[in-house]
Amino acid sequence: MDDSGTPARHVLFLNWRDTTNPEGGGSEVYIERIAAELVAVGHRVTMLCAAHENGRPEDHTPEGVRVLRRGSRHTVYARAALTCLAGRFNLGPLGRRGLGRPDLVVDVCNGVPFFAPLYAGRPVVALVHHVHREQWPVVFGPWMARLGWWIESWLAVRLYRRCRYVTVSQASRTELAELGVAADRIAVVPNGTPPVTGPPLPRTTHPSLLVLGRLVPHKRVEIALRAVAELVHELPDLELVVAGQGWWEQPLRELCDELGISEHVRFTGFISENEKHEVLSSAWLALTPSLKEGWGLTIVEAAARSTPTVAFRYAGGVAEAMVDTETGLLVDDEREFTDRVRELLADDVRRKAMGEAALLHASRFTWTATGARFAQLLDEVATAPARATDRAAALS
Repeated sequence: MDDSGTPARHVLFLNWRDTTNPEGGGSEVYIERIAAELVAVGHRVTMLCAAHENGRPEDHTPEGVRVLRRGSRHTVYARAALTCLAGRFNLGPLGRRGLGRPDLVVDVCNGVPFFAPLYAGRPVVALVHHVHREQWPVVFGPWMARLGWWIESWLAVRLYRRCRYVTVSQASRTELAELGVAADRIAVVPNGTPPVTGPPLPRTTHPSLLVLGRLVPHKRVEIALRAVAELVHELPDLELVVAGQGWWEQPLRELCDELGISEHVRFTGFISENEKHEVLSSAWLALTPSLKEGWGLTIVEAAARSTPTVAFRYAGGVAEAMVDTETGLLVDDEREFTDRVRELLADDVRRKAMGEAALLHASRFTWTATGARFAQLLDEVATAPARATDRAAALS
């Protein structure tokens, strides 16, 4: 039992990455913070994800979350099924002495789900940060994009039709409902904001912009680079910091060379939490040119340092992570993106007022409250009548 009288349970998260993975991002932060909050109230939590060069096969986070790394980016799905089945039927070293049999499974559907209702033998919660409709053709070729979208929009909706869903924004909830997920089965549990532990830091003496996140095509850092290329004619000491890592970094560097702005753009690669605090605190503005976000964690992280953000109105949950015209600006196209950045760089009074409002807005979102809501949802699922816990139920 935890302090609230709720029985302590073993919760298994299936996710293709963890935060130590070079390709990890906001989705992984959300999962590990939720997992840490569940441990804090007495639950046992295991996360199964893909192996990578930075991580051991088995590990524990500082908060006590057990991390199992199995398979590669592509084979982790099969390894998750085999590991769950071994625990379910007490088979070999992965049986009860290994994973054991969890009480609940959280299947994190990053476009492709883990198909957990087919083998988990336990209640399954589908966690979807956002619908990937726009991203499939950006990341993959036409055939793979069609297959991925079919799995996400048709197959998964039917496979998980007896499961509860969790998502991080009303925008994602609406999109899931449009795909056919019953709205009353979708709970919204937004991101929290980690407390700011570093000392207050001054802004740069020169105009400065920040893009923070994974370097992949759908983050569209190119839009920020093109904005800089236009604005440096008016602001010759303008600097853009691109903080993060990813396989798309080289094309971005090549674009900087083509645009003639390499001396105005600094790529940091992976940054520590202290370094993240420094770049978020010192930038005049944060930019989120992403095509789609379930929430917009970096927007709220910037807000917690009184840094406003410019983002795209149509990009999913970003419209909920900020208050348009108060804590930042939402735009409709690339031309407007550059114009609004120009305006805010030139208006110290408005930019500071937005930053102060952003700080107040960020204080509304805490991981403690988010974790409590998630724990409540899991308790509802665990005590509800049995749902689709085997193949027959899932396909009936």
